[in-house]
Amino acid sequence: MTPAPKEPVRLEIHAREPFADGHRFAGTGAYEVVTATAHYAVDPEAPAHRPVADLGLAPRDSTGAVRFSGDVEIYRPVEGGSRRLFFDWGNRGNKRAIQYFCDAPPTKRPRTLADAGNGYLMRRGYTIVFGAWQGDLLPGDGRLLLDLPVAVRDTEPVRGLTTAEFIVPEPTASLPLSRWTSTRSSPVSEAGQRTARLTRRRYPHSTPEEVPARTWRFARLQGGDAHGGVKGGDLQSRDVGVVPGRGDLHVDGGLQPGWIYELTYEAEAPLVLGLGHVAVRDLVSHLRHDPSQPAGPIEYAYGWGRSQTGRAIRDFIHHGFNEDLDGRRVFDGLLPHVSGAGRLDTGRFANLTVPGGQSYENHLNPADAFPFAYAETVDHLTGARDAIMKRASDPKVLHTQTSTEYWQRRGSLVHTTTDGQDLGFPPNVRGYLWSSSSHVASPVPEAPAKGVCNHLGNVVASSALFRAVLDALDVWVSHGVEPPASAVPTVADGTLVPMDVWARQFPAVPSALPPHGPNELYLVDRSAVPPVPDPARRYTVLVPAVDADGNETAGVRAPMVAAPLGTYTGWNTRGPGHGHGALHEFTGSTLPFAATEDERLITGDPRPSVRERYGDSAGYVTGIRAAAEDLVARRLLLEEDIERAVVSAADWSAPRHRVDLPWEGPWGPR
Repeated sequence: MTPAPKEPVRLEIHAREPFADGHRFAGTGAYEVVTATAHYAVDPEAPAHRPVADLGLAPRDSTGAVRFSGDVEIYRPVEGGSRRLFFDWGNRGNKRAIQYFCDAPPTKRPRTLADAGNGYLMRRGYTIVFGAWQGDLLPGDGRLLLDLPVAVRDTEPVRGLTTAEFIVPEPTASLPLSRWTSTRSSPVSEAGQRTARLTRRRYPHSTPEEVPARTWRFARLQGGDAHGGVKGGDLQSRDVGVVPGRGDLHVDGGLQPGWIYELTYEAEAPLVLGLGHVAVRDLVSHLRHDPSQPAGPIEYAYGWGRSQTGRAIRDFIHHGFNEDLDGRRVFDGLLPHVSGAGRLDTGRFANLTVPGGQSYENHLNPADAFPFAYAETVDHLTGARDAIMKRASDPKVLHTQTSTEYWQRRGSLVHTTTDGQDLGFPPNVRGYLWSSSSHVASPVPEAPAKGVCNHLGNVVASSALFRAVLDALDVWVSHGVEPPASAVPTVADGTLVPMDVWARQFPAVPSALPPHGPNELYLVDRSAVPPVPDPARRYTVLVPAVDADGNETAGVRAPMVAAPLGTYTGWNTRGPGHGHGALHEFTGSTLPFAATEDERLITGDPRPSVRERYGDSAGYVTGIRAAAEDLVARRLLLEEDIERAVVSAADWSAPRHRVDLPWEGPWGPR
């Protein structure tokens, strides 16, 4: 074995600057931002690194170590704080923790007082750490970058077959092979340019048709706008050009909406993406235990990730990275949010930016693979036995998910057996469904839109729940106070049901196009490229039951769900020309109630009208307050968030909702 590096992490500090314009946060004081680069050195032969694919093919230095580096930003209380570290995994290189926990505007570079939002994390005295973990991101837009080695065999780049899927909302001339401009593509090999195959199909299960080879090539469009429309390619003309390249796909006439394109090709030069887990482990361990580190004294370490990075947390735990090289626990508590039942694919030619598998998009993403649950269970299709949580070094976990994860991310498998029986959680895990809310819920109020969908987006405000969850995790870890009991739907009480039961429960809302069913999951032969699913061998995916309004009965109901102005769903269906009827990405729906009884009767809406429910806007605000107070009593909302909920409810939660009752106008009741 290679001798362990003497210094697994070295922080190179570039700058220190005041945060939030030097504002002194109540109970904590001022903050500063430390910008640094973390330099990592890894023993590729250490047993702890066996889960890292292709690490044995990474270049080594003269000591036998594999070296790489990544961006770090530390927001630290100048006067000591609470000695608690809060790590944001950084969804696709973005800084999201302050945005979601503090109801702050989105920004890649939080620096001003406005960027601090309501200051929750700072008022609690957290040392907030953003550390790069995703190695396939490209520079730009302030993303956190991790510079990883490329796998090489006998001085030649590693090659192999891979696939890429393309779905566009409008005609698009060319796209990077990664499908995302922010993300490095696995380049096509020289031989692969001659053997690649492009197909298209209407739906994931449709029979694909070949796209003639003469109509597409590895190239990009130069000039014009992002979709190939001519807007002037240079200063002298309005010309465009097709530039050959090994990292892009160009289709004559453009890729078209309403089709799923799939490219199969021989790629080369894969990154060793699994080192992202090593980076998080070693950085947080360094900040906890090295007296020379710049974060200040740390007693407890917590971490949070949403969607992609929620999956990263589950993968991090499953592969044993919560134990550092000295056998110490890295994180005391973790908060994976909206991960669903997935983990990460960090294997050869993986693309970490690609979302988890959905009903229409990226349906066969390998990120969704057994085990799905935190508790130990048996895969009834293969006989395998495993769990996410299985080590003494595992952290405490509060797993939160929305309705969307049950519809699009196989979320029921987090707490059921693979054949759909109640399983629950191990003692160090709690789970919560944020009822009738959706995967992406902006902390800043916004008016909903339809986009390419049939319904307005889900408007449920849920960011206040983050603050209560983190407070609960902290007192659980630091004082042994049990968190609120898990609040998820179950088979036993009839709140977790198969699709046919849900379809009978859901009301006949005028103009609504409900889904055909949740995102299915089955065994897939991944030795084939493209992979081959076996629809006859399925895992059981269940969805939350709903009440007469169509809102979910189990879980944690945010005030807007407990006092609703419509039916809120975790699903939205695609409109004509865009995969009509299929589920759309991670988008939810708002199906507003009729404002009055007259409107309800003329539209045939079975749901009581707004006026019948609340009488006037004051009645609605009363309902919101009562719902918020109930959540506070159950430790699912902070007391400070009662008034925030009440203020947001003024004028019918505008701009999230628009309600115009005959006796109300801009000057109040009339």
